[in-house]
Amino acid sequence: MYKLTVPIEDDEIRALKVGDSILLNGVILTGRDAVHKWLLDTFVIKTREATPSDVQVFQQVKALLMKGVIYHCGPIVSNDDNQYRFVAAGPTTSIREEPYQADVMKLLNIKAVIGKGGMGEKTLAACKEVPAVYLHAVGGAAAVIAKAVKKVLAVHKLEFGIPEAIWVIEVEDFPAVVTMDAHGNSLHADVEARSKEVLGRLLTL
Repeated sequence: MYKLTVPIEDDEIRALKVGDSILLNGVILTGRDAVHKWLLDTFVIKTREATPSDVQVFQQVKALLMKGVIYHCGPIVSNDDNQYRFVAAGPTTSIREEPYQADVMKLLNIKAVIGKGGMGEKTLAACKEVPAVYLHAVGGAAAVIAKAVKKVLAVHKLEFGIPEAIWVIEVEDFPAVVTMDAHGNSLHADVEARSKEVLGRLLTL
């Protein structure tokens, strides 16, 4: 079991291998489709002009994501006495972010991406280059994972909606497993290849 604390250094990332279990601590950010598209369109390919508000949010996000972590999560959030609290914090299927993830990782020097289901070749190549890892969180355990969220520190881009906003959260012993590492290994790709092989054998029976 590895303990990682944000900010995460390159040597810590390169020491991790597919199959390693980790407990993550520190400040991380959530981000799904709307956030990734906003970052790509506004600050990578620049197909839309950044507003002053965009720039302000980007600077705050950039400071936290450099050597940091982005979590594919659309949380259920309560607001009691103007205090936000995560009720459920399960992972979103990560392949939805494949068109954006590599560029966003390189733009912000992100060291870990958390989600479920794995990602594709473009993201795997970025894991080697940045370097970074993909961490698989357990699907179906949203309430359990929410217990690792100790505090909601801020929220940005609420106009995207609660599930799509950027939530800045402090986590303690957030459990996950390395399933894509910085050495070009992907557990998801291995499982897919083995599954195709077994299916091929079954079809010839």
